[in-house]
Amino acid sequence: MRDYMAEYRKWLESPHVDEETKNELRSIANNDEEIKERFLFELEFGTAGLRGKIGAGTNRMNIYTVGKATQGLAEYILSRGEEYAKRGVVIAYDVRRMSREFARTTAQILAANGVQVYLFDDIRPTPILSYAVRHLKTASGIVITASHNPPEYNGYKVYWEQGSQIMDDIAEPIEENIRKIDDFGKIKKMDFDEAISKGLIKIVGKEIDEAYFEKVLGLSLNDENIDKNISIIYTPLHGTGGRFVRYILTKRGFTNFTIIPEQEEPNGEFPTVEYPNPEDLKAFDLALKYAKEKDADLILATDPDADRNAVMVKHNGDYVPLNGNQTGALLIEYLLSQRKEKGLLPKNGIIIKSIVTGDLGKLIAKQYGVETFETLTGFKNICGLENMLEDKYSFQFGYEESIGYVTGNFVRDKDGVMMSMLISEMAAYYKKQGKTLVDVLESLYKKFGYYFEGNFSMIYEGLKGMEKIRRIMEVFRKKFPKEIGPLELVEYIDYKERKVYDRNGNVIGEVEKHIPESNVLRFFLSDGSWYAIRPSGTEPKLKVYIYTVDKIETESKKKLSLIKDTLLKIINEA
Repeated sequence: MRDYMAEYRKWLESPHVDEETKNELRSIANNDEEIKERFLFELEFGTAGLRGKIGAGTNRMNIYTVGKATQGLAEYILSRGEEYAKRGVVIAYDVRRMSREFARTTAQILAANGVQVYLFDDIRPTPILSYAVRHLKTASGIVITASHNPPEYNGYKVYWEQGSQIMDDIAEPIEENIRKIDDFGKIKKMDFDEAISKGLIKIVGKEIDEAYFEKVLGLSLNDENIDKNISIIYTPLHGTGGRFVRYILTKRGFTNFTIIPEQEEPNGEFPTVEYPNPEDLKAFDLALKYAKEKDADLILATDPDADRNAVMVKHNGDYVPLNGNQTGALLIEYLLSQRKEKGLLPKNGIIIKSIVTGDLGKLIAKQYGVETFETLTGFKNICGLENMLEDKYSFQFGYEESIGYVTGNFVRDKDGVMMSMLISEMAAYYKKQGKTLVDVLESLYKKFGYYFEGNFSMIYEGLKGMEKIRRIMEVFRKKFPKEIGPLELVEYIDYKERKVYDRNGNVIGEVEKHIPESNVLRFFLSDGSWYAIRPSGTEPKLKVYIYTVDKIETESKKKLSLIKDTLLKIINEA
């Protein structure tokens, strides 16, 4: 076990740590548990970059942990040659506590290492950072965000030259560089104004926004035959989306939308919501109040960094939430049907989804002659696969059940601004035909079967929690149920072993080459239903995904309860 007290003292004694940080550390001098929590581990740098609570310590987000990560990245860029350093890095940041400071610190360190920096003039949605990497042709991009985490968190995500998040081949050498930095004195830093005057930091903004908006507007498929007076309520949940979604909906000609005033102002404390995650229905409380007052047809919410969209639809007088699988299926139907009708659908079209996303979208795509590829969760994997396949296939759509979607080829990450426009257009198109999105979904269910899901998470905190999660995964690897009621297990996939097994544990195949190894188990049942379990990569959670299908709606729902009860019993006994 690492000597956390020695690390704590090292920070207190370092001439490179500022007095304010030292005072914060002195205030916990008699709290061994707090010191342990902050110094036992290093904040881990992986393909998702850094994410953690803001504060002093090696296991916290602060200018020193951000500094080490940036120095490690700078050294990696320099190792790729002078051309990479000249192309440089574009940096964006969100509304959170310390985001602007972390972005400026990052810029100063890169500049001191001789790496060109483009720094956004103000907060930006994450997808605009992805676009900026491609637009400016930089070597890399960084966004300071912790997405939908609570206000005490922040994060640091790294992108590479194609505009998608880094994969292991780049994350590992950066991590190695970070590990070698044993003294903050090894982190180079240039005065901000000096870096500006030398041209090493260039402030960017409006020109990139305008180029991005033009590309997004170019994705539109219908204009005359949509109801632009559709009533829309939108909330950015105090995040970066407000100004950008307002602009794109206005430019697109929507005349009847309201942005919730209490939630439009960017605020990293997220004062009007318990938790700024649009997947949590409580985040819709204010939006629903406005929707009922205005008799709105559609409610849209984006998360704080505006890369994900949640949707509610008015249907028969009630507001019905759509989950990520449902919204994804609707978008696939709308985009592919309209592209086909207009002669814009290529013969080699593909969609990409995560392995824990439902199958309805895949069936819809198939009827339009569009193939579906699967990869691990996270848009780093979805857009990483898009990068790999783009010479051979025409990317049509990427999505996952956790309300992330993208289309087009100019953003290589999920995009809540783009999708706010397309979801509004889709709803307006069907409204003109007298249908709600729930009506359209029902017609898809009648055609393909009632695809339902019962996804849930179990929280297990601390070291004991980690052990419990490990034990549960082990139990499912060795003692998985061969029958759940009348449903028989047909086969299962262990993505850690990268093998496909029959119900008796005999190897019958291998996982596709493009899918990296991961601690995920997926079990397929005789009727087409399936379930998967995996530990979360960012939180102390075990994630469980259950998908059922049946031609009869009530039967599909019954299967959900049956599978969930069976799995919970195994989990609780593990």
